[in-house]
Amino acid sequence: MQRAEDGRDGAARPAVAAEELSALLTRLTRRHGVPGAQLALLQGGEETVVQTGVTRQGGADPMTAASPVPIGSITKLATATVVLALVADDDLDLDEPAGEVLGVAGLAGELTVRRLLSHTSGLPSDPVDGTGSCLREVRDARDVCPAGTAFSYSNLGYALVGSLIEAVTGMTWREAVEAILLRPLGLEPVYVADDRAVPGHARATGPAGARPVEQFLPPMLEPAGALALSAGALAELGRVHLGKPGLLDVVTAADMHRPVEGAEPFGLADGWGLGVAHFGAGDETWLGHDGNADGTSCYLRIDQAGACVVALTSNSVAGSDLWHDLVGELDTLGISLPVRATRSAGARRVPLPGGDFGTYRNGAVEYTIRPDETGAALDVDGEVFPELERYDDATFTVRDPATGRATPCGRFRGEPGAATAVDIGGRIARRD
Repeated sequence: MQRAEDGRDGAARPAVAAEELSALLTRLTRRHGVPGAQLALLQGGEETVVQTGVTRQGGADPMTAASPVPIGSITKLATATVVLALVADDDLDLDEPAGEVLGVAGLAGELTVRRLLSHTSGLPSDPVDGTGSCLREVRDARDVCPAGTAFSYSNLGYALVGSLIEAVTGMTWREAVEAILLRPLGLEPVYVADDRAVPGHARATGPAGARPVEQFLPPMLEPAGALALSAGALAELGRVHLGKPGLLDVVTAADMHRPVEGAEPFGLADGWGLGVAHFGAGDETWLGHDGNADGTSCYLRIDQAGACVVALTSNSVAGSDLWHDLVGELDTLGISLPVRATRSAGARRVPLPGGDFGTYRNGAVEYTIRPDETGAALDVDGEVFPELERYDDATFTVRDPATGRATPCGRFRGEPGAATAVDIGGRIARRD
């Protein structure tokens, strides 16, 4: 059997055969009712890509190695990579205020390129009106925290990053990401609105199986989530971030990958750099990003020390469950991906203080925690998640209506009974 160098201690890990990966992926897609998926594994310079299933439930078109799947927020890693390439060419300064780059007034000086890339800008998650002006949305936004003080995931922030790319290059965001990143890597650009993009699927709820869903993304948010790529193409994007000279020089790449102080992405990852998430800690840290478009679930992990990249694309929201099982299965094959802790070890369930009931807001999204027949529930713009349980480390779980399982959801900020905000999905929602 081939062996791939592990880089950490000079040892070698066994290379995983394509037949073994293919059988594993097929078994997991059937277990979770995922119509189709792709898995790419890059080890020691050798790339293996396998795929299974169909592009559309009930259809005859097989998922191929080249099938482009909407990768959702992994697009942000591509956008950030373009920005760092511009930084390397001295076309952009990470600590320059966005308003100065754009030559416009009305944007706070604390709103820098670095903070936008690291989700420490304080901007809310999404625009109120995705069809309007990005600058107007940013000017009118109610910040969820002061810039530079905390992590709060922001698609709106990446819409503004796209505007910065356009101002510096004189190209549209699409033209820039193609010219600076995709074409040099030999990747064919496909976007969610393209007929070639694989459709996503809701969970299987009946004998007909998973239901196809339409993709929808406001044009303003293309820099945050517009790309459709295969798992093999994702692995090539990951190769850029293995820490070797290439599209990014070593110094610029190190700045991009370095964890940003104060960026604590609770519920998403263990740390964050400039457009790239950190999973694990110390020598066991992997870089990467997760991405969910309408009905798709995709994952990218990059082990710089072990020169290993893992990429999964799936055309179903159930791909998140598939990924969870895949991480465990890969561990038995010698590829140990970090598993993120959802709460402190030994955390105990405690009563929810009445003072924590109320409405919390991030932009236009309301999160209401209220009493109900299960004790407490989380209402997100009318979608109800019952059986909210609080723990003594301030975290809380809810029951996922789709799976029936208790699911880690978020945490309270502030003293028990006097919460000032909640963290949900890496986003800060302030007490309304």
